[in-house]
Formats: sequence, structure tokens, C-alpha cells
Amino acid sequence: MIAAMPSLATADFVAAKVNYAAVSPMLVVFGVALVGVLVEAFAPRSRRYAVQVTLSLAGLVGALVALVVAARDNTGSTLEGAVVVDGPALFLQGTLLVLSVLGVLTMAERFDGTGADAFTPMGAAVPGSPYEAAALRAGATGTEVFPLTLFAVGGMLLFPAAGDLLTMFVALEVLSLPLYILCGLARRRRLLSQEASLKYFLLGAFSSGFFLFGSALLFGFSGSMDLSVIARAISSNSGMDGLLVPGVLLVAVGLLFKIGAVPFHMWTPDVYQGAPTPVTGFMAACTKVAAFGAILRVVYVGVAGSRWDWEPVLWGVAILTMVVGAVLSVTQTDVKRLLAYSSIAHAGFILTGVLAFDRVGVSSTLFYLVAYGFTTIAAFAIVSLVRSGGSEATHLSQWAGLAKRNKWVAGTFAFLLLAFAGIPLTSGFTAKFAVFSAAVGHGGTVLAFIGVLASAVTAFVYVRLIVLMYFSEPAGDSTVVVTPSIVTTLAVALGTVATLVLGVLPSSVLDLASSSALFLR
Repeated sequence: MIAAMPSLATADFVAAKVNYAAVSPMLVVFGVALVGVLVEAFAPRSRRYAVQVTLSLAGLVGALVALVVAARDNTGSTLEGAVVVDGPALFLQGTLLVLSVLGVLTMAERFDGTGADAFTPMGAAVPGSPYEAAALRAGATGTEVFPLTLFAVGGMLLFPAAGDLLTMFVALEVLSLPLYILCGLARRRRLLSQEASLKYFLLGAFSSGFFLFGSALLFGFSGSMDLSVIARAISSNSGMDGLLVPGVLLVAVGLLFKIGAVPFHMWTPDVYQGAPTPVTGFMAACTKVAAFGAILRVVYVGVAGSRWDWEPVLWGVAILTMVVGAVLSVTQTDVKRLLAYSSIAHAGFILTGVLAFDRVGVSSTLFYLVAYGFTTIAAFAIVSLVRSGGSEATHLSQWAGLAKRNKWVAGTFAFLLLAFAGIPLTSGFTAKFAVFSAAVGHGGTVLAFIGVLASAVTAFVYVRLIVLMYFSEPAGDSTVVVTPSIVTTLAVALGTVATLVLGVLPSSVLDLASSSALFLR
């Protein structure tokens, strides 16, 4: 024992090689997030808002520039295969950064003098505290949301680029933990918001446990957590076959939870309703992009060779997700819960593209994620503008006659709802046509047929809300549409224009998605 110790002490360790250009977008985001923590700790309270908003937007734009200038020309695996930068990873990272800019713009909204701003500052949790009273008078936003958002974005950037299951788990936790906190920061509905945060945290912890257990089984099967090694073990039949399918399904549970697929969707309506609306929009769009990126990498790179064993289960999940999301959206009386069940149905639509198991399926999924993200953030930004008694007016009855109060807000929201429904000349139609065509072309005709029926059901829900806004009389005078600041106006305008352009002229983004649809193995 004593003689062996020197050899251990003098053992040579090979440092992992890092391609800093390839991971530069993630480094920029995490670096700016750390600076944001220092700002929160040392900057005067009166200056934090302007500094944090500017810093966050500059960091996200800088990361996007780094992706275009540096990462795009440095594809490949780095950090000993822990991170893989390829076409799908770059496409999804670019999408996440653009959507995150819109998300930060909506979070930067403040309604001065009303006390109706979205977030509760840390330290104002105790009713009647001096901080809370001052914040209500000033209409101040809790500025800690900005570094928390950047940490979540950093995890999202790593999630679809993870080359092994351990890195993927770390990315999952890095993106999830800030979201758990953000969901509990709503001011006016504090108890509902904190309840939503707790539910999300507890159920998220369970889903992470399933992911870890599945990763352990796949490690036992192949002797590695590297997705490429797992794929080689499947192709050579060199693993312990009894561990493969349970491992794949348990890992899938952890990933399907993040997209809100049935039967792992129970957190979605409560969290969407209780979280601050800007956080809900950011989470609904960006988390879905990152989680589907991870799903694509696992099923296309790691376990595609055994898909005949577990594919029927994912078919069942996709069908249940579309049907449950569409049917339960009909019964909703709250706008945010309605959009939550709508997002569940959309997760099922996107899964039909994933299950095509072809390059066309990957490209259609990538396009759908872009289209859905822009529409979702703009829609939730509009929801945050409709208020009653100083808080959000989310009950459907409060939206009656909204067009008579503000025709521009009602018209924009109606257009976004039509995009969710998949009406032609919107991005929703192009996206649904792409994923359903991919499914039909690769043996998924049943999935596409059910998807069309579910789309018809959700279209009824959206049209019913449009009719309520335009052809119903206002129930009272308490509902108002707040005049948005330039940041929210910009976010809504960009999201709406993107929804229109991707419906009328989608070819450039479709071509980019097609050229980015090849994974490095």
C-alpha cells in the first residue's frame, strides 16, 4: 500500500482539450451571468435595473455574435466528447439566443406607479416590509431575474450540445434551478406563484431522478455515458441487452417532462398560470427548444439503433400528448392555462416530426421550434398587458370586448392565436405542414391524422377566444390594456413579424434547418 502511493501521486493526467471558439457562446452567457451576480451584490439599488437590462441584452447579443463568427467554423466534439458542436446544436443555440433576447425584453417591462410590475424583489417576500412598500411605490422590477435568466440560458445552450448523458444532466439542472426560482417571483399572485414554483421543483426533482436512473442503466449496458459509445454498443450487440430499453425509457421520462408531454405534463398548467407571465413566455419557448434538442440528440445519435424496441412507447406518448392537450384546452377558462394546454398539444405535434427518424424529420422539428418560440413569447407578452385591478386579467370573461378597448392588442393577439391554430400565411401552418409531411413520408400517417384532428380542436379554442374579444360586450370597466414600454412593444413586434414572415416566406429558414439537420456521431 505504501509503495503504491508514489505511483499514484506521480501519475500523468491528460488535460481535456477545449476548443474555446466552439463553446464561446456558452462562455459569454455564463460570464455575463456571473457579472450580473456581482452587479446585484454591489451596484446601488437605483441603478441595478438599467445596468442589468443592458448587461443581459449585450451578453445575449455578444453570444449570438460569437456563435456566428467563431463557433460556426469550429464544429466538432470538444472537452473529450462532452460537448458536440454540430449543425443541430448551432441552429438550436442561435434560436435560443434570439428568443432569449425577446424574453429579456418582456421581463424588462415595468408599469410605473401602479405597483403592477411582474416581479417581487428578493427581500420583499414579507408582507408589509419596508422594501415591499418602496418597491410598490416605485414600480421597481426585481433585478435578480436577469442573472437568473442568463444562467438558465447557459444551461439551455449546453443541453442540446451535450455529447454524453452526464453533461446532459448537468445542463438539465443548470437550466432548471433558475427557472424554479423565477416561477416563484410573481408579485400580485404571490401564493399561487410560490405554489407553482414548489410544484415545478418537486416534480422536476423526480424527473431528474428518472433521468439519472436511466443514465445508470445505459452505463451498465455500454460501459459509458457517451452517446456515440452507446450507439456502437447497440450496433455491435456487445452490451447487456436487458438494461437498454429500460434505460432509454427512463432517460426519456426526464426529457419528456421538460417539454410537458403526457403523462408527464401535470406541472405545466399550474406553473404557467402561477409564474410571472414574462417568465412563462420565456420558459414555454426556450425550454421547449432546449429539451427537444436534447431529445433529438439522444434518439438520433445514441439509441437510434434500438428504436424498434422503444419507438411504440413514444408513439403512444405523442398521441396522448396531442389528444389530451387539445381536448383539455377546450375546458379552460384562464388564458394562461389555455395556452399551457396548447403548448402540451404543440409538444405532441413536434414529436411527430421527431419520430420520422430522418433528416427531414430533424429539419421540420427545428423549423417548428423556431416558429413556435417567436409566437409564444409575443403571445404571453400581450397577456401581461391586459390587467384588472392592478393585476393580470387572465380569466376569459375579462377578455370580452377587448377589441373595443384596444384594437391593436386584440388584433395582434388574434393573429398569434391563428398562428397557433395553423392557419395559412402564418408560421404555424408552415411548421405543422412540415412535421406532418415528414411523419407521412416515413410511416407516421396515423400520427399525422391524429395531429390534424387535434389541430382542429385547438383551432376551435382559439377562434372562440377571438370571437370573445371581437363580438362580445365588455363585462365591466375594470379591465384595461396597459400601454407597454418600448421593450415590450419591440418584443411583440419582432415576434409577430417573425410569425408572419415564417408563414409567407419560410424558405430561407427551412433551407437553413435542412442544412443544419446532420448530427456528428
